[in-house]
Amino acid sequence: MIKIAYRRYRTSRRRLRWLVPGVVSAAVLATLPLASASAEPVDGVPGGLERFYHQQLDWRPCEDAALDEAGAQCAGVAVPLDYSRPDARTLTVAISRIPATDPGLRRGIMLSNPGGPGGPGLGMMAELQERLTPDVRARYDLVGMDPRGIGRSDPVNCALPLPTMLFSAGFDGFGFARDTTLAAALAASCVAPDPEKARRITTRNTARDMDIVRGAFGERALSYYGGSYGTYLGAVYAQMFPGRSDRMVLDSAIAPDRYWIGTYQDMGAVNEAALDDWSSWAADRDADYHFGNSGPQVRAFVEDMIRRAAARPVVGNGYLIDEHTVPMMLLALLSSPQKNADLAAVVRIVADAVSGLPIDMEQLKTKISGPVALNASGMAAVLCGDKAAPRDPAWYYRNIESVRATQPVFGAFANNITACAFWPDPVEPPTTVHNSAPALILQATGDTRTPYQEGLALHRDLTSSRMVTLADTRLHGVLRADMSGCVSDIVNTYFRDGTLPDTDTTCRPDSDPAQSG
Repeated sequence: MIKIAYRRYRTSRRRLRWLVPGVVSAAVLATLPLASASAEPVDGVPGGLERFYHQQLDWRPCEDAALDEAGAQCAGVAVPLDYSRPDARTLTVAISRIPATDPGLRRGIMLSNPGGPGGPGLGMMAELQERLTPDVRARYDLVGMDPRGIGRSDPVNCALPLPTMLFSAGFDGFGFARDTTLAAALAASCVAPDPEKARRITTRNTARDMDIVRGAFGERALSYYGGSYGTYLGAVYAQMFPGRSDRMVLDSAIAPDRYWIGTYQDMGAVNEAALDDWSSWAADRDADYHFGNSGPQVRAFVEDMIRRAAARPVVGNGYLIDEHTVPMMLLALLSSPQKNADLAAVVRIVADAVSGLPIDMEQLKTKISGPVALNASGMAAVLCGDKAAPRDPAWYYRNIESVRATQPVFGAFANNITACAFWPDPVEPPTTVHNSAPALILQATGDTRTPYQEGLALHRDLTSSRMVTLADTRLHGVLRADMSGCVSDIVNTYFRDGTLPDTDTTCRPDSDPAQSG
């Protein structure tokens, strides 16, 4: 479900051609000077950044209901926009702090990132603290942070108001041409207003911001919980600032060498498998949902629904249901069996809509708004600023066509073109991650966003890490889902005592999570 700021593209899509408007390409791909980053610190404060590391934090009420209820305070942290020019422009990064409950046991700060990229993290610890035991809460100030360019941290706001940069390309070259044009327009609307800022909303700069936050707290090192994209951010921080990471939990991990295009390509096959899993669940409840009484029948119902959405798109309350958006709705809700019933409700709403029946668009919005609450502007800036994407639209279309038979629902999303094909070159290379920083990696075998093999790859890159596998579970976000006491015990023991398991460990859910869906 997406806002229809682009509906003029949708209504004329059958007339689109492969050509991306030259004016868009010229505006976005114009050669811009590259800047080199300042030298990374080994000990002490990097030269020229003393005023940032030694700044005093002005704590104030957060003016956010969840944070205020949790007893949090908020502050702004000044950071350089461009770390190679620390005396030039600055940004303000918003952070929150829930103080350690026992000052006598306090050992430092635990910083966090919820993923995305594009996810605001200021309020994350108000939620995560429920997964931490009292003896862990006693030891850490829990610190949330809106990464640069996102939320309250001087956000990037693309002029084209899309809630996401990710779409499915549809069934043919005309649909792909629509997405190519839309991706180019989104890139232009993000970069052209302030190229200097847009190009420096990157993971490496966010890691540098994290280290300034550490310094502003006066801490020698920081502990960390990161989920999804936050695992990549945490791994980059550990690589860039050796000795500054303390106890790190990386939940639903990304393989650094697959980030970011490779990770999205990896989503195609695992989400097809997840759709089969959900289809079997729905078939067992055919008396309730009437999609079919076998898994293949339910899948056929869903695939036919997407084709009908292409033939009869539905617009309402500023939202669009068509072949570009319906796969994204499914993707959002396949991330956990706890969402099975919500996904069934969405399939029924969409099926009725494309059959011409009246629907409640607000109900549809409510069902999927939580799982897809990412900022398109921030997401585009981080992904495109981190790693260059192929420029040739034909490269993406060949990849889409090559997987249509095996990935009929999600292949056209997993391989689709994005704004990054039209973004300026990154200002610095991506980080090669390979170090011995201790870390605890959590990964479910059926993860639909960061497939299990990616967690294994990060485990190999972080040579002193331990991996906890949640077996036989379709889940993204292991700790936050609160499905396994085994996982919770290991995480809380590590944060409390610094004790990693002696060997890699396998846990299982406490009960069948699908029964709660």
